[in-house]
Amino acid sequence: QVQLVESGGGLVQAGGSLRLSCAASGRAFSQYGMGWFRQAPGKEREFVAAISRFLADKYNTNSVKGRFTISRDNAKNTVYLQMNSLKPEDTAVYYCAADDSGIVPQFEWGRYDYWGQGTQVTVSS
Repeated sequence: QVQLVESGGGLVQAGGSLRLSCAASGRAFSQYGMGWFRQAPGKEREFVAAISRFLADKYNTNSVKGRFTISRDNAKNTVYLQMNSLKPEDTAVYYCAADDSGIVPQFEWGRYDYWGQGTQVTVSS
């Protein structure tokens, strides 16, 4: 079992940056694959980025590639999402998730076993 707590969301102007953090408690954080998803009002949950336990990463190339970077610090049991050049369409609740397998970065939300409560990101134009 692992508990996930996101932080770092907020209100930012278009073109600005935010860094989201997701702190994990529980066993063996380094063995989990981690992912970030987002959900805007009235829209389906969308994959943002993922990182495997072997540090392979994957991004939603259509929407965030080149602007967002996922990373992890196993010593701190934390995964990060650095978001640069933010756009109003990035506005959403951002969720982190943990995948028990962790072998490859997963882009399907159904592959994840644990979820955080989410943090709101609002980008003003």
